[in-house]
Parts: sequence; structure tokens; C-alpha cells
Amino acid sequence: MDNKPAILKVFTRKYQLSLKPEALAYLDDLLRQHDIQDDQVQDAMEYIAKEYMKQDDCTTIVSRESLEKIYTLMQLDTGNPSATQATLLDTDELDPEQHLYFINAMEMPRWLYSHERRSFEKVSGQPSLGGQPTARAQFMRDRFNIIRQVVLRNENFSPPAIAGRDRDSYLKLTTTKNLLGRNGERFLLFGMLTHAPDGRLCLEDLEGRVVLDISDTPPGEGLFTEGCFVLVEGDYTEEDILQVIAMGHPPSERREVARSIYGHIDFLGKCATTIVEDEKFQKQLQGKDDLSVACISDLWLDSPKTLRGLELILQGYSDSGFIPLVIILCGNFTSKDVAQANFDALADLLAGYPDVAQRSHFVFVPGPLDPWGSSTLPRPPLPASFGTRVRAKLPKVHFASNPCRIKLCGQEIVVFRHDLMAKMLRNLIGVKPETDSGDLKRYLVQTILDQGHLSPLSLSVQPIIWELDHTMRLYPMPTALILADKYERYELTYEGCHVFNPGTFQGTEFGFSTYYPETRRSEPSRLGEEED
Repeated sequence: MDNKPAILKVFTRKYQLSLKPEALAYLDDLLRQHDIQDDQVQDAMEYIAKEYMKQDDCTTIVSRESLEKIYTLMQLDTGNPSATQATLLDTDELDPEQHLYFINAMEMPRWLYSHERRSFEKVSGQPSLGGQPTARAQFMRDRFNIIRQVVLRNENFSPPAIAGRDRDSYLKLTTTKNLLGRNGERFLLFGMLTHAPDGRLCLEDLEGRVVLDISDTPPGEGLFTEGCFVLVEGDYTEEDILQVIAMGHPPSERREVARSIYGHIDFLGKCATTIVEDEKFQKQLQGKDDLSVACISDLWLDSPKTLRGLELILQGYSDSGFIPLVIILCGNFTSKDVAQANFDALADLLAGYPDVAQRSHFVFVPGPLDPWGSSTLPRPPLPASFGTRVRAKLPKVHFASNPCRIKLCGQEIVVFRHDLMAKMLRNLIGVKPETDSGDLKRYLVQTILDQGHLSPLSLSVQPIIWELDHTMRLYPMPTALILADKYERYELTYEGCHVFNPGTFQGTEFGFSTYYPETRRSEPSRLGEEED
């Protein structure tokens, strides 16, 4: 049988890779060499394609040389050809290492939502840090259209299918343009909160803006800041002002719903999986309660106390044999000035626990006050010069952007190190009265996920690289979201997305969190008060 259609189905259709003719012929010969049966060809190609995508030098055009390199590595891992064949066919036993990917913001493909086609379209070419003249308007329009299509799909904002009283009283979503000349009527609008040049609060959509009067209307649940997209219901007055009677965040859309619509789109650029494959992964994860991702935030490398705390954690991992697959180390990496010697000392410390150093993937995520880059998001990875010794000592190290993403067995984990709670509270337009600390945590999580964005603030408050705004997007909703913040730690689940803050590693107790893919939940940990 001709294996080429099955090969192309996996590489081209699923992973959007182009095989050179000699690469296609090589894969066909490889299947015949190992006597792979017709019903097993697709599984074997899945394995090779995923191995290819894990290579640092992978491109969309696959050459024979790159495939030969992967095959050689497979033989080295297994030791003999028959074992290599077993590896190609073994798809029932889950090996998390084979389904683990790290995605920097600068590597994510740029998908923009097309309102006309009601789908996402991929933008070719590399994004520009400076941005094209149209980029600013484009990314704000993109945010608007993505949330709007979620709102219109929500049953609470869909008109009744059968005409009658309910349909007659139905308050449909409209635009600011339709308000003109209709004073005294009630409207439901969707748009972005902003301020006019004279300082008055406005709602802005793609067709214009209207001044809002929220003096008599307490906000709904959530945090409301300039730059948020909201639903507003109100009466249009003779003064051309919308007297607001209700204001709230747009409804969110659960991950499985968005994936059922856009599951064919590889938003991360690393091996898109189908809903069926995700369900299979979840079944295979059952019983793997030792599979975990640990996260430590505010790891001050210039603090001896911090290094002693980290050493206690590593010692505990080594003694118990419970070693996380991934250990995320978030900044800020210094309390004062960062130095090369700080990272060299960290490399020596980690290498002193070989079990952990050899088996765990270490991910370094820069913090908001680390002295490289600017305050603009996303932030680039740590400079390569600081990681020379770390790379030499650790075989599995990843210097990531902020934010970054981890894909593990079909689950998407977003990591964002930012003091977001303080920034949101400093820029509030309104919040529900009598809100306590527990409510604030819940409101922050709700706001971020309802907005589908990590920074629902105006650009004057939090600058963002225009052509990289898609890397801040939370649509489709991730499986887990790590909001590493110096604010109080918390663990919450909202609309199926587990969100947690590991807290700061500073103070009298060394706090951190561990995420378990099997249960899709996290657990807080602490070492307790340090003994002097």
C-alpha cells in the first residue's frame, strides 16, 4: 500500500508542515524497513512529527537530514532497531516528555479574527517590535471582535427562536451609531471603557463613542478599569448621555466550547491536538499523581536566605523521590542589582542535586522589575549571557518570555509573572461595594478570563507591543493559568480554568505551588518559618 497519503495527512494537514520530496520518500522507506502495518502508519507518523516539533531548529519545511537526525536519536534512546519499532508503535503508554512543549511569546503564530469570515486567519511574516502604522487599531479591533463573537454566541444574548412576547421585549445588542436621534430609549451596548479628552467616562465601539453616567449604578462583579470591554444597559438621555442602569463583564466561553469551534487552529504553533486526543490524554493521566509542575515566584538570587530556602525544597525532592517534571522559577531575580555571579551560584546549587537537575525541566520567567528589557509586555527572556553556566550545568533548561506557555499532554498552562492585582486596583473605575480580599481575588480571576486577556488595561497604564498582543490573549481559555504575583496566594477555578498565584518566595515562610495535570488542580506549599 502507498503510505504517502497517510504521511501527508499527519505532517501537512495536522501539523501544517511541508515535506520535501526526499523527506517524504525517506519516511516511506522507514515505514517499510520496520514493516509498519497500514493501520499503524498514522500513529508512527504522529510520533515522528511530535519529535520533530520538539527540535529547537525545526521549521515548517521538513528536510530529510532533520528526519535522519530524529531517527538516529530514537535509536540511541532505545539501543536497537526492534526497540525503535516498538517506540514507533507504542501509543498507549503515556510518556509526558513526548508531549511537553515550551512556547515563548515571540514564537507564537499570529492569528487574527476575521469578522467577515467569522474565523481566525493566520498572518504571515514576523511581527515587528515597532509595529506597522495600522497595528494599533488592528489589535484593538481584534480584541473587540473576539469578545463580541463570544457574546453573540451566548444564549443570554441570542434572540428567541420563536416570535412572540419574549421576542418583542428582547433587548438586542446595538452600536453607538444607532443611538443618534433616539433619545429616551433603552439600549444594550458592548464596547471598551475609555475616557474622553475632557475626562468623562465613555464607552467606545467600532462605530463611535457615547458618554456614560454611572453615578447611580454600582458596577457588577469584577474589576472595571479603562481598557476593559463591558456590556452596558442604559437609557439614552436628551443630553446625549447613556444613563447606565447595569454594567458587567462579557460572558466567558469554556475551553471545550471554543475548542469545538476552533479546534483545527494551532494557536500555539506546537502540535495542535483534537478534542478526542485531549480526552485520551486525560484518561492516560489517571493514576499519574506524581506528574507535577512546581512554580516559585520572586526568587531573589542575591539573597542567601532565598537560596537556603530553595536548597531545602531541592533536598526534599531528592529525599522523597517526588521530582516535578517542570520547575518554573519566576523573577524578580534580584532585590537590588542582578549579577552574573548570582546565576552562576544558582547553577551550582541546582547541579548539586543530580536527580532533580537531570530529570526536571527548569523554566526561567523574568519578573517586572528585573533590570533588562522594558515595562512593555510581553517581556523577552533573560539575556543569554546570564544563562551560560546554567545551560552548561542543566540539560533541560528553558529561558522563557513573560508571559509564556507550556503545553503538556494536551493541556495549556499559561505563566504570567506580573504584579497584576496592585495595578488593577490602582486603575479602578469601579468595583462592587463592600468587597473584601476574597472577593478581590475572585474578581481578578473573573475579569482576566472574561476579558480573554492578561492585561485588560489601557496602553497608557500598561504598554503592549502591538503586533504581539495575541500572545497576551486567553482565548481559547487555557487549562491552567499561573498569575504569579506578590499579592496573597490563592487557588480558584472559574469556568473550568484553574487559576493560582504561588505568592512570593520571600518573608518568613517559603511559599510555592504545585500543579497536578491529573486533577487539573494546584496545591500550595510552604517550608514554614526559617530557623536562624
